[in-house]
Amino acid sequence: MTYKVEKSDDEWRAELSDEEYRVLRQAGTEPAFTGEYTDTKTEGVYHCRACGAELFRSDTKFESHCGWPSFFDPADSDAVETRPDDSLPGRPRTEVLCRTCGSHLGHVFAGEGYGTPTDLRYCINSIAIRLDPTD
Repeated sequence: MTYKVEKSDDEWRAELSDEEYRVLRQAGTEPAFTGEYTDTKTEGVYHCRACGAELFRSDTKFESHCGWPSFFDPADSDAVETRPDDSLPGRPRTEVLCRTCGSHLGHVFAGEGYGTPTDLRYCINSIAIRLDPTD
């Protein structure tokens, strides 16, 4: 897929910390309950840490107690894209990527009974996003 923001591997490595690169560009996962946004209640807009695109808003964030920030809907229908992820044998998942730069954000799960308006849980790595608080 072609993205609005495309950079070489060397450019991404120069711009991102080692841990950001591992998660955003190599589809890694930060350890549960360690991310800076897991429990935050601050109002604002969450942007892709790699390219700055708007991804999620705080009014769609909810407590799922899964260890990562959870949202029930992206900021816009074109903010993220999804694709099948079969990297864990016997546990098919759906990967969530930034539609602007293709960075890995986390995974989305459906039908878990959280009672959200969409019945979805976008489980997103804190290190993949940056919160711009509302003043």
